[in-house]
Amino acid sequence: MKVIVTGAGLGGLALATGLRGADIDVALYERDQSPLVRRQGYRLHLSDVGIDALTSVMTPERRAAFFATAHIPSPRFVRFDPMLEEFEVLEHGGLHLSIDRQALRDALLGEVAETITYGMRLTGFEVEADHVTARFDDGTTVTGDVLVGADGINSAVRRQYLPHARIVGTGLVQLYGKIPVELAEGMDNVFTAIIGPGHRVVGVAPTRDYATCSFGARAEDLPPGLHTMTQNQLRALVMDMTDGWHPLVRRMIAQWHEVFPLELRTSVPIPPWRTTQVTLLGDAIHAMSPAAGAGANLALRDAAALTAALAHGGPLVPALRSYEQEMIDSGFAAVRISAANGARVLGQDPLPG
Repeated sequence: MKVIVTGAGLGGLALATGLRGADIDVALYERDQSPLVRRQGYRLHLSDVGIDALTSVMTPERRAAFFATAHIPSPRFVRFDPMLEEFEVLEHGGLHLSIDRQALRDALLGEVAETITYGMRLTGFEVEADHVTARFDDGTTVTGDVLVGADGINSAVRRQYLPHARIVGTGLVQLYGKIPVELAEGMDNVFTAIIGPGHRVVGVAPTRDYATCSFGARAEDLPPGLHTMTQNQLRALVMDMTDGWHPLVRRMIAQWHEVFPLELRTSVPIPPWRTTQVTLLGDAIHAMSPAAGAGANLALRDAAALTAALAHGGPLVPALRSYEQEMIDSGFAAVRISAANGARVLGQDPLPG
């Protein structure tokens, strides 16, 4: 069996890692020119779901080395007002880890780097009776038994395969950056949200070496051209929008660095589709608001589940159908939960009907 994977994000890398471990031929194609082209975030939250998935696909030695870099936060979600008066605490069960996104990518790349071809943008594919052929913008064609779209929220595979599947804005923009970890003292939780007026939110979550710090607001309350602003301009903007907040919050923003803006978008759940040799995982099909901290965990779970389905043997389409049934149910359930949390905590628009 040969599996073609488009997209070398966390889900695609985890899938390739699992397939290599199962002695399944896999070729991974990434549209970026290198794994360092785009900033995609810093700290990631891993729950039992993501931890179990990595345990399933990674070798014991590499997994142990990676988990040794993780930070174990207090298993709770805490909300403060702008003067850092605590007004909500939600306790979580299970194990939770705060990890660096790039550290996880590096750990997964260490298993499958030679399977990846960079600078390959998918332009389309054709499904035949017993194989699928992927076409790329340089004229290259690749034929395999399965095509997996792990190519993120702007998935080219999804656009052709499920053209009715929609991605919509949430009405929110977040600016992501880092602060010195010592500024997050007293906020060593899975996530800490400091909620101000007008749906302005400062989010804090420590790792071992730094704390991630985000600022979110309604898109209409932010000026245009955020991507062209300098770091000093972004800091000044958020300092102005948090005027009068607790001095510790102001110190966080003053020492904010490596900041970049991101429009938050979400998929809209759709009914199950007819299974073929083409399938999807992670943000390519169930992208969601970060309000539930579930996106990366579900992408890793998809990768582990798809690996298991393909490694099990037997007829291919029924194996993919079994994977898709669980992926669709759990993925879109998480989309709905994330949207509800985002509406309650962040001021996110409700999902379209």
